[in-house]
Amino acid sequence: MKTVIPSEITPVQLQTIMQTAVSPRPIALASTVDKDGNSNLSPFSFFNMFSTVPPILIFSPSRRVRDNTTKHTLENVLETSEVVIGTVNFPIVQQISLASTEYGDGVNEFIKAGLTMKDADLVKPKLISECPVNFECKVWEVKSLGNQGGAGNLVICEVQKIHIREEYLDEQGNLNQAKLDMVSRLGGNYYSRSNENSLFEVPKPLVTKGIGFDQLPDAVKLSKVFTGNDLGMLANVEILPSEDCHDDENIHLEAQKFLLESKIDEAWKLLIR
Repeated sequence: MKTVIPSEITPVQLQTIMQTAVSPRPIALASTVDKDGNSNLSPFSFFNMFSTVPPILIFSPSRRVRDNTTKHTLENVLETSEVVIGTVNFPIVQQISLASTEYGDGVNEFIKAGLTMKDADLVKPKLISECPVNFECKVWEVKSLGNQGGAGNLVICEVQKIHIREEYLDEQGNLNQAKLDMVSRLGGNYYSRSNENSLFEVPKPLVTKGIGFDQLPDAVKLSKVFTGNDLGMLANVEILPSEDCHDDENIHLEAQKFLLESKIDEAWKLLIR
């Protein structure tokens, strides 16, 4: 296994490793204004939700690795303590990439990226009309992680109001994950896309307690057919159906077909002698 000591490689090399390994990352499209009310727009993939009550989002406009300069977004939130965070999906991914261009001070990225400004209800920064979801936020705190190039600045935001485009709702009025067609950031120039062709479900083991790998019969646990995912599904049952199981690889292959369809009970029925 290759090992890396962060202090022994360059910041660019470290950034490449971390951004490629820690992926996919959701993208925050941050809309801010400076003290004079001029709008700025920029995407950040160091972003996620961290609390429901209170509703907290955090994104990090890091200091640039190459020259240790800061971004307009950081300067604006320090001045005004307000931000609108829009989520990013596939229909606007190229425009969001364009908004990441390092335009000069005073240039409005809404205009450069062809995105539409809309007045927010509770904060001064503009909503991004094209985003599937917009969060109006008050900034709690900006936590600096250092003063060197590559150091992050955690912008801790409390959500005040949420705006959702209706075409992304299902019949019950809930956000539809497949319709959203979200995109996320990977390493280098890579992005990933979460649509109906790539989504899959994994039932959460909350209602029942899975027996765990250690309780699987050896005939199953030591199989040359089953993958770690297969065994994880078989171990996510509350009661072991039987300890007397087939060790026949052909039967395991047949059971695996059921597992590919998340039909755990059917797979177990095949495995029991």
